[in-house]
Amino acid sequence: MVSHRIAFNHVGLCVTDTTRSRSFYEGLLGFEFWWELDPPDDVEIIGIVVNEKGAQRAIETHAVHTLGFPYSISETFLRKNQNQSAEQALEELEKIQTKADNAALDVVVYISMAFGNPYGDLWNVEEVIEAISLLEVDNLRMISLADTVGMATPEQISELVGAVMAKYDYLEIGVHLHSRLEQAAAKLLAAYDAGCRRFDSALGGLGGCPFAQDALVGNIATEKVIEVLKQRGAELPPLKPLDALLRANAEIGARYSNSVSDD
Repeated sequence: MVSHRIAFNHVGLCVTDTTRSRSFYEGLLGFEFWWELDPPDDVEIIGIVVNEKGAQRAIETHAVHTLGFPYSISETFLRKNQNQSAEQALEELEKIQTKADNAALDVVVYISMAFGNPYGDLWNVEEVIEAISLLEVDNLRMISLADTVGMATPEQISELVGAVMAKYDYLEIGVHLHSRLEQAAAKLLAAYDAGCRRFDSALGGLGGCPFAQDALVGNIATEKVIEVLKQRGAELPPLKPLDALLRANAEIGARYSNSVSDD
């Protein structure tokens, strides 16, 4: 999966390791893709990995700047997503952080199902805050709160983001939100107004989450994030017109949706 991360000083691209466990959803592109590109110096490439082996593959590309690791307070999700228990996930994170430190790379941890889960697993704001304390391995400085199935309301986003930022103001806290199109702006504004300055998005809203129980829930479009942040007068990094990229994005979406339909 390739997506954008809009921060206030640069733009990042996120790519998923496609060779990991089959239970962990596949992206369109693997790490080898970056061997063929020469991305600009001001673009951060984030490689999403779930184990030490994936981290090593990402490092060997010499293109990835940051390793991303998905964690969750929902153990059901961890089992479904990457076939790990909570304890195993924390052990893998320590190994990944060590490899990142040795390679002078950053690490961002995504807390999946941060705003609740459809499995009946225990969830509340205090559980999320406690989970972050467990994730605080040496040198970890970035946490992203993920609304994996798009179930969070703007009020829930405001409450959780505000509480997490108040407790961990020394960390860079971001959000990775999934949403229906008509609800995206309100969710983004709730996160921004709660103090969040790191937003994950995807061009044209391409992609989504196989765990969402609503076919209309997907990644929030990069162009929607830009539009909403401008409403608040946010200073964004210089961006070229997105028209060509959006056309290519639409073609990719059509191709893969047709492939799924044909199957």
